[in-house]
Amino acid sequence: MINLYQNVDMMSKALDASWKRNEVISNNIANVNTPGFKKSSVEFESILQNVLNGSSLAGWQTHQRHMPIGTASIDDVRHEVRQHQSYSTRRDGNNVDIDVESAERVKNELLYQTLSARVNSSFQRLRTAITEGGK
Repeated sequence: MINLYQNVDMMSKALDASWKRNEVISNNIANVNTPGFKKSSVEFESILQNVLNGSSLAGWQTHQRHMPIGTASIDDVRHEVRQHQSYSTRRDGNNVDIDVESAERVKNELLYQTLSARVNSSFQRLRTAITEGGK
């Protein structure tokens, strides 16, 4: 049962990241013609992968008021918004490619729908266990 809650919690974090990614992509698309605008992206999957692989750096807290460094456990995984300053393919300094952003938006929408269905399925299984378990 605890595993079910952990899965739902992680899918909830993934949904939050996907929602934020949609906002960031929409902002990128809205600023496609803004001179000097630099696109942003949301990182979640790579952060989660690093924690699962044990390759993320985490500091040891010796007191609860110490500032956390890195991600110590999977419960601490959060999405991050990153701005891409490194390159520009246009003369006006803008680095947004409308085709790439449109494809990323479609991919993200499919991910969000899939995650929503998985969370719904998890709650449906829990509801079935509660209602059928009493019979």
